[in-house]
Amino acid sequence: MSTTDQPSTEQIKETLTKKEPTSNPKHTRLEDIQAMVLGTLIISLGVNLFIQTGLLSGGSAGLAFLIQYSTSFSFGQAFFVINLPFYVLAIIHFGWEFTLKTFFAVFCLSVFSDLTAMMISFESVNPIYASVVGGSLIGVGFLMLFRHNASLGGLNILARYVAEKYGISMGKFQMVADCCIVLLSVFVVDFTLIAISIVGAVALNMIIAVNHKPGRYMGNV
Repeated sequence: MSTTDQPSTEQIKETLTKKEPTSNPKHTRLEDIQAMVLGTLIISLGVNLFIQTGLLSGGSAGLAFLIQYSTSFSFGQAFFVINLPFYVLAIIHFGWEFTLKTFFAVFCLSVFSDLTAMMISFESVNPIYASVVGGSLIGVGFLMLFRHNASLGGLNILARYVAEKYGISMGKFQMVADCCIVLLSVFVVDFTLIAISIVGAVALNMIIAVNHKPGRYMGNV
C-alpha cells in the first residue's frame, strides 16, 4: 500500500475528535404543563411586586398595568384581552401548538396575577427593590416558557419571530421596545416611578439576553 493511501495526521486527529451529533429528547406534555404553570406563577409574583409599588413593564403587560392604574379592570383581565390579536401572528408563523401553549400561559398568568394579589400583601416595599427583583422574577419565568415553546403573547411573539428570522437577540429587542413603552406612560405614572420601571425592564431583559441567545436553545418540542 502506498503512503498516499494512508490517512494524514490531520485526518486522524479529525477522526478522533469528531463527535456524533446528539439529539435532545422532546419535552413531554407533563413537562410543558409544569413549566407553564410554574413559570407563570413566578411571573405573577414579579407582577404583583410591580403593582404594589406602581411600577410598569413593557409590552402587552405594560399596557395591562396602565389599564389597571387608570380603570376598574384588573391586570389579569386587561392582559388577557390585549393578547387576543397576537394569536393570529403566532398561528401563521409558529403553528397551532405554540399558539395553544401561549394561550394557556396567558390564561394562567391572568388568573395567577389576580389570585396572588388576594393571597399575599406587602405593607412596605422599596420601589427599587421591587423593580430589580420583580423584573428578574419575570425574566426567569419567561425563560421557562421560551424553553417549552411558549410565551406570554404580545411583543414576546414578535421578539421570537425577529430572533429566529434575523438572529437578533430577544432580550435586546424587547429591552428597546419595553423602554419605549415605559417612556410613553408619562401621562399616567409619576416620572420617578417610570425611571425605576426602566431599571426593572433592564433587569428583566438582561436575564433573557444572557440566558436565551438565538440558536442556543429554542426549546425541544
